[in-house]
Amino acid sequence: MSTLALAVRDSSTMLRRNLLHVRRYPSMTLNLLLTPVMLLLLFVYVFGDTMSAGLAGGTPDRDVYIAYVVPGLLLMTIGSTTVGAAVSVAMDMTEGIVARFRTMAIHRGSVLIGHVLGSVLQCLASVVFVGAIAVAIGFRSTDATVLEWLAALGLLALFALALTWIAVGMGLVSPNAEAAGNNATPLILLPLLSSAFVPLDAMPGWFRPIAEYQPFTPAIETLRGLLLGTEIGHKGWLAVAWCVGLTVLGYFWSKASFNREAK
Repeated sequence: MSTLALAVRDSSTMLRRNLLHVRRYPSMTLNLLLTPVMLLLLFVYVFGDTMSAGLAGGTPDRDVYIAYVVPGLLLMTIGSTTVGAAVSVAMDMTEGIVARFRTMAIHRGSVLIGHVLGSVLQCLASVVFVGAIAVAIGFRSTDATVLEWLAALGLLALFALALTWIAVGMGLVSPNAEAAGNNATPLILLPLLSSAFVPLDAMPGWFRPIAEYQPFTPAIETLRGLLLGTEIGHKGWLAVAWCVGLTVLGYFWSKASFNREAK
């Protein structure tokens, strides 16, 4: 069997193993989904009228704010879901299963690839779930074409891949699952410091560059442009650059950490 065929076979086996873990322990996924869902309901039904007044020229319009906040919460959903990947990797590393895998005739990289693919699929399923809730409470994207919807889905998948590799690296360097969850907390907090809930223009001048050039804001603005028809400008290229850069960084970080643990 060729090296490529072996890698595909073993990676698919590890993917199936991780998906079975998700099915057997649904409480972790539900806990990670609670944050974006609760924020969606909180900001729409509690703060919606007040927040929308600043977007609609002083006239409260909850529908305007639903359209504004949903793209950011979809990306926040990805950030919170990838925390599960960090915890899962840390559990594998500390409970001895990876040491056992290393004694078997399997492709070395398949262990990490299985975690990454499983996390990306879980992220997309979580996005669909949160998106369905958003549609149920009034979110609409009537102006987006099929091509724009496909581009939005591609951006979400690329962003999930990038954050998953970072989360895997965090899980590999963590001494236990609890530490991995704590180390991955910035993946949940960064969207709160972006343009997910308020426009950049409404932020203090000293804080605006921090919010504007972090990974989430360009992706959020690009997703808004694709789904709602707002201006994207250079944000699209910046979002793709962040995704590619984080993916490469996370991949080499994870690979180096995994190989170092083997020694």
